[in-house]
Amino acid sequence: MHMTRLKEEIGLIAPSTTVGSGVLIDEKKENLAVSKSRDPYVLGILREFGVYVALALVLFIVTAIAMYLGKSQPLTAANLSNIVYQASLTGIMAIAMTVVLITGNFDLSVGSVAALVGVVFLMTVGTLGFGIAAILALSVAAFVGLVNGAINQFLGINAFIVTLGMLTGARGIILVLTDGRSLNSTDESAVAAMQLFETTRQPMNVVLYCVGGLFAICGLVGLYRGSTSRVRGVFALIGATIVGGMGILSGPRDTVANPAIYFLVFTVVIWLLLTFTTFGRRLYAVGGNAEAARLAGVNVVGYKIFGFLLSSLAAGFAGLLYVSRLGSTYPGAMQGAELAVIASAILGGTSLFGGSGSVLKSAAGALLLVTLTNGFNLLNLGANYQGIIEGVVIIVAAAIYTVGAGRRR
Repeated sequence: MHMTRLKEEIGLIAPSTTVGSGVLIDEKKENLAVSKSRDPYVLGILREFGVYVALALVLFIVTAIAMYLGKSQPLTAANLSNIVYQASLTGIMAIAMTVVLITGNFDLSVGSVAALVGVVFLMTVGTLGFGIAAILALSVAAFVGLVNGAINQFLGINAFIVTLGMLTGARGIILVLTDGRSLNSTDESAVAAMQLFETTRQPMNVVLYCVGGLFAICGLVGLYRGSTSRVRGVFALIGATIVGGMGILSGPRDTVANPAIYFLVFTVVIWLLLTFTTFGRRLYAVGGNAEAARLAGVNVVGYKIFGFLLSSLAAGFAGLLYVSRLGSTYPGAMQGAELAVIASAILGGTSLFGGSGSVLKSAAGALLLVTLTNGFNLLNLGANYQGIIEGVVIIVAAAIYTVGAGRRR
């Protein structure tokens, strides 16, 4: 039967003209078309807005339960600011991880790179000063990213294997540098600089106005550029209105910590880069079909190496924030951070096969994970239950995106 169908498809024999079978085939095609016309609508909504809906739903449920139990409410400006602050390190790395995944690669070394940068920084900040020590530490991160990209592209070794090896190797270097002991900085000027870099707070309304202004600018640019970017421009203007309204509603005493600002600014900048520039379109093309992009004249190798470079630099920046927050580090610092980073990207619907992903959704995924943890703490749920619920959420999100993609194909 399969051979007959194959011969019909390639034209070796005439297709079957049996009336009964034709009616049956037509009925099957009609039923399949009806099912596909219904399911993709719901799945499409979940794929496009699922992480935002989930974030709002979690906030609503936790707020309702907290109010019922008479506990503190998470929907306060201070608590929302704290959620963004807690998500900042994971979020910054998740944004860069999204870029790596869009190019069709993977980076498991981000947690180890962040820890290595923190060690190098603390070992040198007392003698070199904050600025030079930070540049040196970030140079180490950039070198690691370039090595990951070069090995992957020029030697053809799978990114999973390359970055897994870098994860292990970086941890070994940390143990050698620290001799297995904790590090801290006793230099007063260095400690003051780290506190200024990490713990300083800014007025919330000013931050929201700046972010809203960026959204408004890119929205107007999208409307000006024509039909291709017009829909994105409309959504950007809607986002600008919402963010601006939040700025108006925020009180004069509401503040935002520096890491939250870094997170928001980095998210907006990378979103602008991917959405409104030729560079961003080529990045998606490289991940979607590398061979077609190469034939079109795109430097595929360069774009893929850029993903690894950005990922390592973002991890290094997160490492600087981490050690500046604590004033110290230890060999096991940031261990397992790569799992939360990848989970944030998956919750945001980023494809593990390249060519698809949104940094805004990945940022929302990071906020969702932290919101769950924050809500568990408010409700005094044990850590064991937290892990179970977070795992279920990640698996369900991945299933929705995978099934949705399959139905679309």
